[in-house]
Amino acid sequence: MIETDTVVPFHSQQASQELTEVFNQLWHLDTNRLRPGTDYIISLQGRAGYVAQGSNYARDRARAPLFTYVNEDKLKSIETYAHFINLLDNYEASTGVSETVTTEELQENRLFIDSIMETDVMKCAHKYLVRKGQSPSDTAQFKRQLYDIWFRLYHRDRNGGEDSCGFEHVFVGETKYGQEVMGLHNWVQFYLQEKHDHVDYKGYKARANKDTPDEDDHVLNLQFSWKGLVKPVGGSFIGVSPEFEVALFTIIFLMETDKMTSVVVKVDEYMLELVVYRHGRSIGTSYPKLLSSNNRDL
Repeated sequence: MIETDTVVPFHSQQASQELTEVFNQLWHLDTNRLRPGTDYIISLQGRAGYVAQGSNYARDRARAPLFTYVNEDKLKSIETYAHFINLLDNYEASTGVSETVTTEELQENRLFIDSIMETDVMKCAHKYLVRKGQSPSDTAQFKRQLYDIWFRLYHRDRNGGEDSCGFEHVFVGETKYGQEVMGLHNWVQFYLQEKHDHVDYKGYKARANKDTPDEDDHVLNLQFSWKGLVKPVGGSFIGVSPEFEVALFTIIFLMETDKMTSVVVKVDEYMLELVVYRHGRSIGTSYPKLLSSNNRDL
């Protein structure tokens, strides 16, 4: 599976009304979402430029970090964030290097799933999936289903062992042959990596003034380098809880069977393209692409 964050064909040009309704329900239930300008402050700075395919040079249009401030007390005190952060150091970044999962890491995975299942967001997602016949009503069985989707190890590099899983790719990030950044679509990981000087934010991606973001937007298309490798564009929610992202992409994964699914939905004020790639019974990648916000026309 090759991730293509730049040009992805639409699964449907029409926004799915049903998914729009469900995702807006999840949005309103996401009480653990952090508030822009209060719980965190970002600095968008310049619009990022073009990066040639295969190149690891990007002109830096943002001299300062993306995150000016994040309330780390909230990240530590909100249970789902705390368990989420515990998972971020459990993986080998490079594909082709087999993952070794310790007993402690298995327990951390389960604690994370247990914690998100206590939230109204995941309870709502579970109820919807049961109603659609895609998930078992038994909570313990649903947790096993979530585990397979997000944490089951698989081969991303066919020459190596089991070197990847959906959670690692989407939320932690990976490197391919030391030449390419893959995944890393999560704002908490981005912030923590930026704080430790592993991420260098290069600017936001937008088409002229059509979809120029604001600093209170909860979805951004970003350009950055990680571990010295450039990601020309990567879509990411900003400020949302881990359970919101897991719920959203789990629903798309289970509701569709295509290798690649792309749905266009309007969540709150954001017109989004939500992309999910399958890797057997697990997620290969998933990410949002901001099409427009603040009711601006496409």
